[in-house]
Order: sequence, then structure tokens, then C-alpha cells
Amino acid sequence: MFAVTVTIEVFPHHQDDFMPAMMANARASRRESACNRFDVLSDPERPGEIFLYEIYDDRAGFDAHHQTPHYKEFDRTVKEMIRRKTVTTFAEVDV
Repeated sequence: MFAVTVTIEVFPHHQDDFMPAMMANARASRRESACNRFDVLSDPERPGEIFLYEIYDDRAGFDAHHQTPHYKEFDRTVKEMIRRKTVTTFAEVDV
């Protein structure tokens, strides 16, 4: 298992445009064979902050996600809407 968390800070004047693109990307991502979970979360107290929680079979599945047409379109569409983006990855600990 490979987990990814993403925190995105959207410029205030782009919030209304960002979410439809984000949700379209999430719906398409959930159909990827290696994607087990793709959650989009926010807090009404911080409307410009979006938190993503993603689970993939492995790192290769996450890397393949970045090569999909829907992700590339999303990335192009929202690039100028994002003030800051932090991606953190976690690999399953095998003990």
C-alpha cells in the first residue's frame, strides 16, 4: 500500500473554479485500477484549503496516476489557481 496526502491552498479568487476541476479529477482517479481511495476534504472554516487523501496499490500506481490524461488536464487547468501545494507520501511498513 502507498498513501499520499496533499494539502492545496487555492487563491481566494479561484475557489469557485478550482472545485469542479478537483472533483472531476477525483472521480476519474477513483476509476484507476491501482487507486483504492481518493478523498477530497475541506473545512468550512478554511474554504481555500483542500486536503486529499489517496491510497494506491504501490508507488508505481501513484506514478501511473500522474501520467493519466485526466491528471495532466487537471494539473494544466489548476496550475495558476494554486498558491501552495504540499505532497507527502507514505509506504506501508512491512514488519
